[in-house]
Amino acid sequence: MFTEQKPIVSMKGVRDGLLVTLGEGEWPDIQEALLNEVKEKRDFLKGARLALDVGNRVICAADMGTLRDRLSDLEVNLWAVLSSSTATEQTAQTLGLATRITTPRPERTVRPMDTHLEGENAIFVQRTLRSGFKVETRGHVVVLGDVNPGAEVIAGGNVIVWGRLRGMVHAGAEGDESAVVCALDLNPTQLRIAGLVAVSPQKTRKPRPEVARVHEGQVIAEAWNIKD
Repeated sequence: MFTEQKPIVSMKGVRDGLLVTLGEGEWPDIQEALLNEVKEKRDFLKGARLALDVGNRVICAADMGTLRDRLSDLEVNLWAVLSSSTATEQTAQTLGLATRITTPRPERTVRPMDTHLEGENAIFVQRTLRSGFKVETRGHVVVLGDVNPGAEVIAGGNVIVWGRLRGMVHAGAEGDESAVVCALDLNPTQLRIAGLVAVSPQKTRKPRPEVARVHEGQVIAEAWNIKD
């Protein structure tokens, strides 16, 4: 389960890349916290486009340029700086950075679903997650690839794996029992939804698309039929 904290740096997926929101603190400490976060997730964030929300901070051109260069060294592209400070906005524009990002349109309902989706923030992972990799977000997670044993996916919302799910997965990690886990081959080492842990039965049939959900206080797996 997540513990409620106010992180110095928080990340979420947006239409144009990743939005990073900075918490309270002195700029040198905040900058180092951001760079450390990027270093820890370097493999996952490699090539990412990053928009930075600095609130009402006044950031000079030298500090902003230094941060952009250090992120570039880590193969992360700082493309936008969002701020309520006019001076910071002007500095960003001078450095050729955007000061606005696209506001996502409300998600359209394209088919009836039993699951209630809380929000629309999601992380899209276009790769196989190998042992030692960990993806964690308060939104949804979509993996286009496999989740191998030893890899972890933790989401506050739903988890969808367009491949084989054989690692550890925790959906609805903040207590949302309406969350689901879907995979083309659902055979995790551990599967949790909210505070419930599934008991993985022995697989006696060929792999098939399945969805795991909470039903009457238990985690069950059934055929994943997109027409349902």
